[in-house]
Amino acid sequence: MSKTAKIIQAILVVALVAAAIWFYLNMRDRPVKFVEAPHKEGALDPDYYVVPKKLHPQDAKDARELTLQPVWVREGYRYDYYRYGPPVDFGQKVGTLGPIEELQIKNIVMQAAPGGGRQIMAVFEKDGMPYAFSIGVDDNGTQHIYSDDMLFVQDPHLLYKHWPPDVWKAIESHEVKPGMNELQASFALGVGVPEGSGSSNPRVVNYPNDGHPVKVTFENGRATDVKVDG
Repeated sequence: MSKTAKIIQAILVVALVAAAIWFYLNMRDRPVKFVEAPHKEGALDPDYYVVPKKLHPQDAKDARELTLQPVWVREGYRYDYYRYGPPVDFGQKVGTLGPIEELQIKNIVMQAAPGGGRQIMAVFEKDGMPYAFSIGVDDNGTQHIYSDDMLFVQDPHLLYKHWPPDVWKAIESHEVKPGMNELQASFALGVGVPEGSGSSNPRVVNYPNDGHPVKVTFENGRATDVKVDG
């Protein structure tokens, strides 16, 4: 090896040693940070996995499929029902359908309504008497059926079988207990009206409850306070 090559080699060795010393001195005082693996988020509320069956009726003929099995009211105390002769007596409102009330629809009929247009009506019996409620409209031959938004065609007790027995007992007694969520409260008391924007937490919801008002405060989606008006 030539003298020049030996000099170059020596310079490289010195440079590598110097770089190693610099790296050691520079890194030894730095705190070591470990990156944690992302936490696996908890499973979603089982309610989110429930997908109720829908019939997607396009007209009154399709809606007759509702007569093939019992149905249950989705939103209690929202939909009026009337005496049925026939015909439907729109002047004789009897009441509103209750929360998750079970019905056996006997027939689907169309009838002109007092305000104009034709209503598509579901006929059912209650306490041995025939009644009817609207599930859609006929607008000059174009029919719109809303039954999928109004009715369950599967037993809610089976759809939400993961709810504990004490929750179902409260629902059947039309009561809300602390710890129940808003869906469970609606099954017990029917449709509710949020106070304010409805997006706050805690969130306050007023339930008319067929003339027996109840105010429920929900925090993080669970009832924390229940006040019965009167």
